[in-house]
Amino acid sequence: MDYNALADLLFPGLDEEAAIAKIEADYPPRSLPEGAKVTRMAPSPTGFMHLGNLFGAIADERLAHQSGGVFYLRIEDTDQKREVPGAVETILKVFSDYELPFDEGATADGDNGAYGPYRQRQREGIYRAYAKRLVRQGKAYPCFCTEEELAAIREKQAAEKANFGYYGSWAVHRDTPLSEVESRVAAGEPFVLRFRSEGDPGRRTKFTDLVRGTMELPENDQDVVLLKSDGIPTYHFAHVVDDHLMGTTHVVRGEEWLATLPIHIQLFGAMGWKMPKYVHTAQLMKLENGNKRKLSKRKDPELALDFYQRQGYCVAAVKEYLMTLLNSNFEDWRLANPDAPLDKFPFNTKKMGVSGALFDIEKLGDVSKNVISRMSAAEVADRLTAWAREYDPGFCALLERDPAYTEAILSIGRGGKKPRKDIAVWSGAKEYLSFFFDELFTCDGAYPENVSAADAKRILDEYAAIYDPADDSGVWFDRIKALAERLGYAANMKDYKQNPSAYRGSVADVSMVLRVAVTGRQNSPDMYEIMRLLGRERVLRRLGSAAENLN
Repeated sequence: MDYNALADLLFPGLDEEAAIAKIEADYPPRSLPEGAKVTRMAPSPTGFMHLGNLFGAIADERLAHQSGGVFYLRIEDTDQKREVPGAVETILKVFSDYELPFDEGATADGDNGAYGPYRQRQREGIYRAYAKRLVRQGKAYPCFCTEEELAAIREKQAAEKANFGYYGSWAVHRDTPLSEVESRVAAGEPFVLRFRSEGDPGRRTKFTDLVRGTMELPENDQDVVLLKSDGIPTYHFAHVVDDHLMGTTHVVRGEEWLATLPIHIQLFGAMGWKMPKYVHTAQLMKLENGNKRKLSKRKDPELALDFYQRQGYCVAAVKEYLMTLLNSNFEDWRLANPDAPLDKFPFNTKKMGVSGALFDIEKLGDVSKNVISRMSAAEVADRLTAWAREYDPGFCALLERDPAYTEAILSIGRGGKKPRKDIAVWSGAKEYLSFFFDELFTCDGAYPENVSAADAKRILDEYAAIYDPADDSGVWFDRIKALAERLGYAANMKDYKQNPSAYRGSVADVSMVLRVAVTGRQNSPDMYEIMRLLGRERVLRRLGSAAENLN
């Protein structure tokens, strides 16, 4: 085979060596500090951003930024059939919302950075130049198989119980004579460009993954497609060319890509380029009927990132929880550094797990409670209001009616060594805060079983007569204890425990009656602070309404 003639036939008029010389000059080695890492997020613009995207991106961002490197966005838009209008804007919004800043890459209206274009369809000329070089070197060839012919090959392989694929004797166009190629091209037959693999799956090659350590992988023997019939590359070829030119040092991707790693090892070798380091992350799993399974787009709404926005999981909590799945030592670090920013955590690929990472939505809720409990009241108010503005405008109107009142509500039980942890998601805050707003207030709580309706009414009526919002917390509680004693309830819990039969109940029962009347529930933050915020008029109105309902 005259490979020079074949190369010029398939890519007429292209001086690939001159083109490659210019390309290499346009993509010089990056000038970065020693040890700086260059990582990329490279999603397809399908419009669906999932938890796995964020899982890998957190690792990408930490590896780059904690080493003084670069984190960039590349759009892998080689499959136009799957592309959704506005998907790039969706990708950018997700990473902006999750506070993962790109240093360079694709933007909504172009590119930002010196290593673009950052959309693969705009890099067609680059791929063609390198593809022609491979043809000239005898490492790539045209394949004219139709879909029907490929399906027929697959049927024969199934019948013979052979491995599926285009390889060896099944690679029917591998050695097509130049004259036949010329006639097919002249006739306008479409073709793809395939890599001529010299691999043997019976041989194994050693490889070191930064998560899994040293591995032995079978060589690739498949003649994979490099360029599709429209001249656009496959993922395999684009990945190798782009990560070389853009200076990517570390490729973070899911373990499902391990099966294709022999292809990429082979392609980097054929191009004569140094491979980046690979970080294959564990798949996100969930428990179902006691068994682990991979999170599914079809079955699991929590896989989609917009699920967390709708539910109102705060960004910091989602990132913090994913970090517990990414690094096994994160939780110990957080216990030792409860107030430290997430970016102070020393992320390490050696602490990443090799088996499926179990995603637990309840554990995320617990992490979220902890994260929100550490926020200031002003920060909670800002984030809650921003969420409500988009997802619950009616609640937002109540929060914004008196911002100082909203912040004061959220200040109750906040701070100190044991802050309250009542809010896990912003969508749950409305129910939790409802008794602070007359428009949302309902009385659903039950009075203590040992307190009769007559006693409950007396408690409410008599307390209304002695309630004074000017009291400090000590005087306020002394009034409740005096009322309890007057009605035959123990004012001191110690006395009640020693001789419960001597009393109708305890001061705790009296307090619970008041709590249910004022808040509508048995569990709430500090009652003194609640009544102080509600004000005399609303407290008396609720006491009166509750007493009336007992008639």
